[in-house]
Amino acid sequence: MKSSDIAMIVLVAGCSIGISFLVMNSLLGSPSEKKETVKTMTPISADYAEPSKEIFNKQAINPTVQSSIGENGGQHN
Repeated sequence: MKSSDIAMIVLVAGCSIGISFLVMNSLLGSPSEKKETVKTMTPISADYAEPSKEIFNKQAINPTVQSSIGENGGQHN
């Protein structure tokens, strides 16, 4: 390849990079111009509220205990 061919390739590549930079900058904008606000969360603490005595008491139904309904315990023959 001649030196003029290499110079032409470098020139075309440089122009392509410059044009693509300008086009993408116009489409996306500059990152320094974009500001975004973020909501902050309240920190997690080890404190917790005591459960309601109306729901969690000694007379409450325990769903983990197996219960039977009827003579056969709900089984069909």
